[in-house]
Amino acid sequence: MTRCILKFIIILMLTNLSFTSYAKDKILLIGDSLSAGYGVEQAQAWVHLLQNKYIEDNTPITIINTAISGQTTDNAILKIEAWLTTHKPSHVLIELGGNDGIRGFPIKLLQKHLTQLVTISQQHGAKVALMEIQIPPNLGPRYRKMFTDTYTKVSKQTNAYLMPYFMTDIAIKPSLMLNDNLHPNAKAQPIIRDFMHKEIDSWLQDRRLNKTRV
Repeated sequence: MTRCILKFIIILMLTNLSFTSYAKDKILLIGDSLSAGYGVEQAQAWVHLLQNKYIEDNTPITIINTAISGQTTDNAILKIEAWLTTHKPSHVLIELGGNDGIRGFPIKLLQKHLTQLVTISQQHGAKVALMEIQIPPNLGPRYRKMFTDTYTKVSKQTNAYLMPYFMTDIAIKPSLMLNDNLHPNAKAQPIIRDFMHKEIDSWLQDRRLNKTRV
C-alpha cells in the first residue's frame, strides 16, 4: 500500500514538473498585418485559432499578440521595451520585415533593426525566434535574395531561432489569398494555425533540449 502511494506521489511530481515547464511559456508575438488578422474577423485569425487550440488541448501556452497592420521594424523598436516590461514574456516571436521590403528599405537598415529587436528581447531574458520573411518577386531577384539572407545572418549572429515563413505555400495559391494578393483569407487561417502550432512546438522543444544539454 505504501509503495503504491509513493509511486503515485512520484508520478504526480513528474506531471507537475512537466506542467510547470509549459506554464512558463508566454510568447510575445511582434508582427504586422499577417498576424494582426487583416481582412478577416478576429475570431478567424490564426493567432486566435492557435490560442484556442492551446486551451482546448490544456496546453498552458499564452500568446500575447502585439501585431499591428503596417508595422515596420523601426516602428517596433519604439514599442518593444514597453511590451517586454509590461508582459514579461519567456519567448518572443518576431514576424516583421514584409512592410520594410515592400517599401524598399535598405538591407543594412533591416539587419540593424532586426538585430536590435532580437538583442533587446534577449536582454529582457526572453528566448527569441525570428521568422524568415520573404517578399514578392516583383521587387527584383537581387534585393529579394539579400532581404531573405538577412534573417539567416541575424539568426546566426544573435543565436536566435530561425523559423520558416508561414506564407510560403499559401501565397502561391489564389484561393487562399485576399484580392490584394498580399494577405491570407479566412480559409488560409486554419492552415497557418496548424503550421504555427508545429513550428512553435519545435522551437520550444529545441530551446528545452539546449537548456538540458547545458
